[in-house]
Amino acid sequence: MPGTDLRLDLMEVAQAARDPAKLPPGMEPGLDTTHHRVPSAQTFPNGCHIVEVEIDPDTGVVTIERYTVVDDFGRTINPLLLEGQVHGGIVQGIGQALLESAVYDPDSGQFLSGSFMDYAMPRAGDIPNFAFSTHNVPSTSNPFGVKGAGEAGAVGAPPAVINAVVDALHHRAGVRHIDMPVTPRRVWEVLNGMH
Repeated sequence: MPGTDLRLDLMEVAQAARDPAKLPPGMEPGLDTTHHRVPSAQTFPNGCHIVEVEIDPDTGVVTIERYTVVDDFGRTINPLLLEGQVHGGIVQGIGQALLESAVYDPDSGQFLSGSFMDYAMPRAGDIPNFAFSTHNVPSTSNPFGVKGAGEAGAVGAPPAVINAVVDALHHRAGVRHIDMPVTPRRVWEVLNGMH
């Protein structure tokens, strides 16, 4: 009847969907469905991370002075959430490059970095402001035009930071490689010919 308000809760809908007598002719009972789609091609997000560092030769402390990233994620559904995800990944990558190290006792194999008191995670003072932007080119292999963005920050940050450090150390000490994490001690040893 016009104007009649018909209400069913979710359980009533589920029960009715399983009763063939309550369904239109030819409709399969249940609420389950499956769809399998094979895309015509894979999507490949890409980006560029550029890092400028300053190294104090007396202490070995590495300071990130500037961090710029431009990414292509195809069509962006939620730009604010995406930027936050990239920022979080960059912080994780900076931690991997400069701070974080799992330390084990050489005799017993006991893990010594057992808490955040012993494991150097990045803090706000370790992280610069980021210049983040996108240059999105929609994907043609899916109906939404999207590309992945999941680990873009965490994948781009470590090599960008390490390459900036190596570039700075190369000009002063001829360094072509340095292992992560690039702690002040490791940098100081390299600068003083001890590594």
